[in-house]
Amino acid sequence: MERETKMIPIKTPQGEFNVWVQRCGNNPSKRLLLLHGGPGMSHEYFKSFEEHFRDSDIEYIYYDQLGSHNSDNPADRSFWTIERFVDEVDQVRKALGLGPDNFFLLGHSWGGVLAMEYALAHPEALKGLIISNMMADCIAYQKYADDVLGPQMDPAVLKRIKELEAAGQYTSEEYEALLVPYYERHVLRRPMDEWPQCVTSSLSHANQDLYVYMQGPSEFGIAGVLETWDRSKDLPKITIPTLVIGAEYDTMDPAYMEWMSKQLPKGEYLYCPNAGHMAMWDDPEGYHGGLKQFINKV
Repeated sequence: MERETKMIPIKTPQGEFNVWVQRCGNNPSKRLLLLHGGPGMSHEYFKSFEEHFRDSDIEYIYYDQLGSHNSDNPADRSFWTIERFVDEVDQVRKALGLGPDNFFLLGHSWGGVLAMEYALAHPEALKGLIISNMMADCIAYQKYADDVLGPQMDPAVLKRIKELEAAGQYTSEEYEALLVPYYERHVLRRPMDEWPQCVTSSLSHANQDLYVYMQGPSEFGIAGVLETWDRSKDLPKITIPTLVIGAEYDTMDPAYMEWMSKQLPKGEYLYCPNAGHMAMWDDPEGYHGGLKQFINKV
């Protein structure tokens, strides 16, 4: 497969910074830009595409957002706003020559927030949108964590997690150990010591300050500047073909994501029944197969 790696300059009011991209494949008519989660993770956990898009004619593009692994890190919280990230994605789009005749945008988790915001800001630039494992309302996301996911946990364990969070002990060994069953049930459904190396690398390379500032320090819900983010009423304004991907054991409510697909004028829903938040790893055939089918149809 043809590959091209480069740094793209991003203009900001505080100066110019570089972000890393890698183009995999070459198809002028079907080009898929991947927006990773976090915020502050990296492209690495998208490496499931290496196997499942190997024989596809769809070009896919890895991309580390500003502040993430291979890209520059301004280490300045004034950069971490949705509006600036949207502008960054548009500068990347233009540098790569993506447009309405070929540009598909996939956002996973936080990347889904960014993808929705981009589609609302620049609908004329896109051919298709994929919202992967992300709800359109962070208040509803927190309510799902509190009302549905929390009660599935051992009450004593949940109580201790809340105590450690109240004490700010987010990086303690005890806190991380208590969350292991949650990760193995809702994030990637296998023992953590069996998680793909590229997934653990993406986690270890995370920009913690960026993550905590926007997502919040808690792994159980959301508490950062995205805490009250809500675009649910704006979904009907996204009129391009859009695929919403949900999973049964996700940290996000799969029924809500199915509802999202019905609010979108050209929305479709892809359901992964045996998957968690990293549905591309839990249900690789269903996830990548459904994604390819959607892109080829559009």
